[in-house]
Amino acid sequence: MNAAAEAVASDSDRSLAELVLGGDEPAFKLLYQRHTPRLFLLVLRLLGGSEADAEDVVQETWVKATERLGTFRWEASFGSWLSAIGLNVARECLRRRSRREEQWADETDFAGPAPREFVDPVDLERAIRSLPDGYRTVLILHDVEGYRHEEIAQQLGISAGTSKSQLFHARRSMRAALSGYGKDGHRA
Repeated sequence: MNAAAEAVASDSDRSLAELVLGGDEPAFKLLYQRHTPRLFLLVLRLLGGSEADAEDVVQETWVKATERLGTFRWEASFGSWLSAIGLNVARECLRRRSRREEQWADETDFAGPAPREFVDPVDLERAIRSLPDGYRTVLILHDVEGYRHEEIAQQLGISAGTSKSQLFHARRSMRAALSGYGKDGHRA
């Protein structure tokens, strides 16, 4: 049995990471296959459903993780550490997207916001995508990924109170979108 297969048999991300640091490509492939599906779903939701952007963010996340692997202290799980890197890369992608949209609006003399897309009450993913970036990020990290407000606050550089507030507003917006009522409480 080769070293990568032994690491998989022991089910240890740390063992695989040590092999990756030694240049073991099969170990990297196994670590990648183990963590990429969850990472992709996380960044896909954070980015509002843009698969092309999510694929780019996943690739950039793995590049950064590989570069920093030797400094990882194993105080958290590998998956949590990788998700934190992915979160930061996704947030930078959202900032770049926002700057591009602002530049496009300035260049075309855009007269107001785009019309809101109709939200199908049973389409949870569409409702999540319609949330503002901050609300969506906190909702996904808390309700989908299971992070506590203190962890979210640390990862996003906000207070735990801000995390709680954004989660409250995100859930309220989700209820409104899924029940067919607009934010003003009127039927959509």
